[in-house]
Amino acid sequence: MKNKQVEFINLGLIDYKEAWDFQEEYFKKVVDIKIRNRTNETQETTPNYLIFCQHPHVYTLGKSGKMENLLVDEAGLDEKEASFYKINRGGDITYHGPGQLVVYPILDLDNFFTDIHKYMRFLEEAVIQTCADFGIKAGRIDGLTGVWINDDNPRKLCAMGVKSSRWVTMHGLALNVNTDLSYFSNIVPCGIDDKAVTSFENELKIPINQQDVAEKLKNHLANLFEMELI
Repeated sequence: MKNKQVEFINLGLIDYKEAWDFQEEYFKKVVDIKIRNRTNETQETTPNYLIFCQHPHVYTLGKSGKMENLLVDEAGLDEKEASFYKINRGGDITYHGPGQLVVYPILDLDNFFTDIHKYMRFLEEAVIQTCADFGIKAGRIDGLTGVWINDDNPRKLCAMGVKSSRWVTMHGLALNVNTDLSYFSNIVPCGIDDKAVTSFENELKIPINQQDVAEKLKNHLANLFEMELI
């Protein structure tokens, strides 16, 4: 039986490695249940989690990323008070920092649908609908993951990178709300060197209440995935 209940967890501002360890713990919990279910006569329901947080300044490099897309050395990272991690999601390099809303869904897609392409598009759609709530017309660019302002000067508003195993997901998306965009100048964001990065604040020319954005995004994710948030 499919379990569409999803536990919502707000970790607030949290060190990247601490949040990564938290994800790994919950991810393993779900995967271990699925492994047991394959060998046991009784079937245990798998839980789902939706984690929201922010991170102090950090750069993360995905499995398919290239080190040359990090444009600063260790001294430069220290100067920026930023950390760096190679991690186990897909995608290249990205930045996380204060003013950015980071979302980590740990979902057993057997409870929803077993289609990673559809999963990624639903994440994008939730962000697109959230942008529309604030008067920002955002969308997709063919062949590129994430959410973009797609006009004569394409610029990225939301980066995405996920991992899945046995249809259980982790990592997720990073939406720039009031982000200090200068930090993106130290990387080639997502390995794409010919397109800019933007934020809600940059597009609307005023700071935006991040809690309002989080609440809208949470509701759109719940509606698209038909989640029952608890």
